[in-house]
Amino acid sequence: MVRIAVLDDYWHIADELADWDSLAGADIDFFHDTLLDVDALVERLAPYEALVTTRERTRFPQEVLAQLPNLKLIAGTGGRQANVDVVAAGELGIVVCITGGRPSRGNATAELAWALILGVTRHIAWEDAQMRQGKWQTRVAEGLGGKTLGILGMGRLGTRVSQFGNFFDMDVIAWGPTLDAERASANDVELVSREQLFARSDILSIHVPLTDLSRGWVTSNDLDLMKPSAFLVNTSRGPIVVEDDLIAALRERKIAGAALDVYDVEPLPANHPLLELDNVLLAPHLGYSTRASLKNFMIESVKNVQAWLDGKPINVLEP
Repeated sequence: MVRIAVLDDYWHIADELADWDSLAGADIDFFHDTLLDVDALVERLAPYEALVTTRERTRFPQEVLAQLPNLKLIAGTGGRQANVDVVAAGELGIVVCITGGRPSRGNATAELAWALILGVTRHIAWEDAQMRQGKWQTRVAEGLGGKTLGILGMGRLGTRVSQFGNFFDMDVIAWGPTLDAERASANDVELVSREQLFARSDILSIHVPLTDLSRGWVTSNDLDLMKPSAFLVNTSRGPIVVEDDLIAALRERKIAGAALDVYDVEPLPANHPLLELDNVLLAPHLGYSTRASLKNFMIESVKNVQAWLDGKPINVLEP
């Protein structure tokens, strides 16, 4: 009997999204929380030979992997596994798999980016809270038409967000390490320098993956270039922005506000300073969290686990 743990199922729905019974001879447990304490995590996961992870919630550095001698497979969801020390896993003989497919017409993260843009610029969450206190129209908002939307990183998601910007009659500018003028022009986007991107944007939306290059990429130097009326939106990964620098900029009103779906530590701790600020809109990493996306993740994960059980692993992430 192979023991399998499905981790971080906050919604209590992973068991119904895929045919787990097809994994013959497997004993499967579902967990609905994220453990950040290393000792508690090791104690929980010690009996399991295979783990199915939900995106990048539970972290598996070398110190955790080394204490899980029974572990042979991490079936991760999504294309990147920034939460796993893949080199250490390889050295310990642990196979790490990814899910390559995505549901058809999957624009979940781009849709959320625009929900956050509209929410933070129109102060929707704030005004909702004010109305519940008997108040009416406490902050003045401005429309998006004619404003400048800046895109940091124009890959698949950044391109989709830029297209929405054009529909909102915004001037769209972008910069990215691989973006060229031809691709920008093909999407009705103006290619600018990195400095111009921060200085000119009324809304700056981040769409680069978390890599060694992008970790800590946005600092106080960049935030100081932004207009005091500008908003920063991050639906990519928290560590791309130096969190302390962003908090300082928000506290000092160097920028008008921020809308965030991602953080350095997730779930966000209850005493986190971001929770004290009235010029930031917070979402609990909802970018990919649609039923279609989650169902796709679980179905593909079952396939990965079955292939591993058959001795023919697929979608293996190489160190």
